[in-house]
Amino acid sequence: MSAGHVVSVKLYAAIFGTLLVLTLATAGAAFIDLGGSLNAILALLIAGAKALLVILFFMHVLYSSRLTWVFIGAGFFWLLILLALTLADVLSRGWLQAAVG
Repeated sequence: MSAGHVVSVKLYAAIFGTLLVLTLATAGAAFIDLGGSLNAILALLIAGAKALLVILFFMHVLYSSRLTWVFIGAGFFWLLILLALTLADVLSRGWLQAAVG
């Protein structure tokens, strides 16, 4: 049985440092008013970058088989479906009041 791909400690330390910097960026962005929904978009972009680093390196998906990539893609597709349905609900809440009144 093979131990899998061996990743160096330097790479883990670099990824950890990047995650710390991105966490500080998230905290710093919370204090900046970008107006409207730009704060949420920025927070989601930073969170997505952190999730991508964790999935690729700490979960060893970067060095996994193609079947693992298929399941990761299916998970993200499911997440997109859930986000689209949630956004559709939030954006359509005022439609009934606008049509009636």
